[in-house]
Amino acid sequence: MIVDTPNDDLEQIKVALRDLASRIYRIERAMGIDVSTGETSPFDQTLPPRPLQNVSAPTSHTAESRPISAAPPVPTRLREPEPNLESRIGSQWLNRIGIAAVLIGVSYFLKFTFENNWIGPVGRVTIGLLAGIAVVIWSERFRHRGYKVFSYSLKAVGIGVLYLSIWAAFQVYALLPSSMAFIAMLAVTAATAAMALRQDAEILAAFALSGGFTTPVMLSTGQNRELALFSYVALLNIATLVMLVFKPWRRLLILSYVGTLILYLGWYFEFYKQDELALTLFFATLFFFVYALAPFVIRQTDGVADRFTIIPIVLALVNAVVYFLQSYAMISEISKKEMAWFALGLAMVYLLLARLSRARLADPALAQKLQLLHLALAVGFITIAIPIRLDAHWITVGWLVESAVLLWVANRIQSDFLNAFAVIALAMSVGRLLLIDNFHSTQPILNARMGVYALAIAVLGIVAWYASKRQDDVGRNAFALSIIAINVLALITLSREVADYCAQRIAELPSRVGHWDPAQWSHLKSIEISRDFTYSALWMAYGAMLMAIGFWRKSAFIRWQALILIAFTTIKVFVYDTSQLDRIYRILSFIGLGALLLAISFVYQQDWLKLSNQNKSESSPRGATQP
Repeated sequence: MIVDTPNDDLEQIKVALRDLASRIYRIERAMGIDVSTGETSPFDQTLPPRPLQNVSAPTSHTAESRPISAAPPVPTRLREPEPNLESRIGSQWLNRIGIAAVLIGVSYFLKFTFENNWIGPVGRVTIGLLAGIAVVIWSERFRHRGYKVFSYSLKAVGIGVLYLSIWAAFQVYALLPSSMAFIAMLAVTAATAAMALRQDAEILAAFALSGGFTTPVMLSTGQNRELALFSYVALLNIATLVMLVFKPWRRLLILSYVGTLILYLGWYFEFYKQDELALTLFFATLFFFVYALAPFVIRQTDGVADRFTIIPIVLALVNAVVYFLQSYAMISEISKKEMAWFALGLAMVYLLLARLSRARLADPALAQKLQLLHLALAVGFITIAIPIRLDAHWITVGWLVESAVLLWVANRIQSDFLNAFAVIALAMSVGRLLLIDNFHSTQPILNARMGVYALAIAVLGIVAWYASKRQDDVGRNAFALSIIAINVLALITLSREVADYCAQRIAELPSRVGHWDPAQWSHLKSIEISRDFTYSALWMAYGAMLMAIGFWRKSAFIRWQALILIAFTTIKVFVYDTSQLDRIYRILSFIGLGALLLAISFVYQQDWLKLSNQNKSESSPRGATQP
């Protein structure tokens, strides 16, 4: 019979702990966790681990020995910590400064050797080309060893030396014709782009685009070569889209667009003339469509950082604004009418792009944002086309019609986004109607002003009708504001009709310059008194009408508007009419106001609407009702 001793139990515990530590160590290594602490484990020098199923628990000889299996390692993606300021300064800032310093130093050295005629022109260019190629090839050794940042820095130096050497061969020494220099620089650009795609290096693609857009500036001869310049720029734009089809390098869009815009504006301010409109507008349109369609062809990848997803949206907005301004600068010189049609055509283009955004983009978030932006741009260009084409109060009419159409479309497709633009167009038209539009008409009531105000009131009525169908707070607020706006506009237009009629009568009075005529002054005063009385009568009548509608529709909201208007009229009668009006007008004002107030008071006292019962029900939580 074999009896376990305490030493045997202790040895078994050590073996179990050693085996457990070994398994934990293997699991941590499989998960990629660095567990080195600089200390030596007491189990490091022990025997190899043995299976746990052969080890029995020291405290209980009856307990079953169960094998312990380690759980399979779960792959985790560790987030790389962002470099701190010191690391960025050391690895990035000093790197870029070093590149600039090397280029400046080499340029000074070459300048020194050239000034002392140590090397001839051909030798100078040859040395530059060979040095640039050598630096690019040398940089590959660092890339293969894992020093990618330093390798790309060396490539930047080498590529820069190649461009400078070709520039010197053309501009300084006249060793190459412009066509050969252009082909050489184009070859450098293409090779850099191919290397960027092969090595999956966005920074190299940025080098290629920078060199590509710098090439026309370096090879410029001061002559107007619009066709060659813009054809080359279009080629660069298409090459950028091709790279974006294979790689999600969205930042290249910004670099390419800025380079295109700089070259275009530089040429435009230097060489553009009106007889070049067709060709210039063609290239501007070509550039516009390239960047308008860019979001539909760029590669969508989940790994793209969120801060770069905004680039296509910002670019779409900037592209639309810049293209419209470019076209306006050229077309408006010839015909404002043609520019208005051009703006409407651009609006149609963005309506089409809005449909494409919803159907063609795989990213739903980007698709929704671009669709809303394209719709906003379409509405914006329609709104701009109206004042370009029309004049005076017809601009207000155009915006009112646009607002009505937008309201109809928005409610057909249930789009609050278009509803917001409809309200904006309506607010612009009403503001222009009240503050800018001047109407000169000798015909009372049936005139242009009454027509425009009636159209504005009709559009506000459409807003109120659509808002009344909604059951949310937005609908209730829109309904209330539109009803108030209708009443305010009606009062304003009727009051202005009274004012214009009286002003016309005053203008018909005979004027005798240098002579004071008491009869003429009496006539003038009589017209002003009748005007002020008419204001009071008009407001009282309108208030009575609102009160009648409020009782008929059982709407406290309308009745309160009537009460406010009647209160304002009451103050006017007691404060102003008492001191300014003649006796007969004063009597009529007070009698009319008193009769109106008594009639309204009688209606309230009769409690035809059962307001007392309604107030009792509204005092309970279940009694709240909508006006």
